[in-house]
Amino acid sequence: MLRWPLCALFACLIGVAQATPVDTPTPPKAYLTLIIDDLGQNLPRDRRVLALPGPITPSIMPDTPHAAELAREAHAAGKIIMLHMPMDPATGPFAWHPELPLDELEKRLAAAFKVVPYTSGINNHEGSRMTAEPLAMAWLMGELQRRNKFFVDSRTSARTVAASEAQKIGLASVSRDVFLDNERTEPAIAAQLDAAIKLARKQGSAVVIGHPYPQTLAVLERELPKLKEQGIDWIDIKSMIALRGNQAAAGHGKDGVYRQAPTGSAP
Repeated sequence: MLRWPLCALFACLIGVAQATPVDTPTPPKAYLTLIIDDLGQNLPRDRRVLALPGPITPSIMPDTPHAAELAREAHAAGKIIMLHMPMDPATGPFAWHPELPLDELEKRLAAAFKVVPYTSGINNHEGSRMTAEPLAMAWLMGELQRRNKFFVDSRTSARTVAASEAQKIGLASVSRDVFLDNERTEPAIAAQLDAAIKLARKQGSAVVIGHPYPQTLAVLERELPKLKEQGIDWIDIKSMIALRGNQAAAGHGKDGVYRQAPTGSAP
């Protein structure tokens, strides 16, 4: 009987092992959506926002000189448009305040929608006091559902009940994870974008809000084209809402349910 030397057998086994392809695990999908707030004040600047690559979501304030014109341009560019609804401590003719009756809140919301056409949803401008009001937020979510609009909770306060009230009635909604530009320097904004990317990889998705500051736009113009090569899928806000399925992210609740605000009056 022919017998192979032991060393030849080992060499053969090693060769087989080397020839066997090793499956590289596919990294989990990471999704990011980006909203730019406070639009409508400066048309040349806001057009720079619309020119950003990818599915940017413009959020337009109603009490601005170019609100309607920018909304029309954004609609023509195929953007999903949001109403950036002023809420206390914001001021102005459209702003919601806790002491206002519901019929006045309804009147101001309807007027804001007329000023900003083509809107698919809203998010709150400021609103740390207003979004802590359960009655007003419950009414708002019902009204948005009636109007077939979605809601994005900007989460300007730890006491917000807005997303929780939206979740209770199954309104299409999502909450902000990262603010890009609380500190208006390019290094700080770039660091926040990197933090958003890391969060998206950790929890699967991240909702990011920025503003049309020159420093923010400079960072976005430079960094957004690199997202794909970093394994990040940049999706529009409606796709993000569908992806999350109205479930709270880990930072906003437990087991997909939004945390209720602490009891007591809002600050």
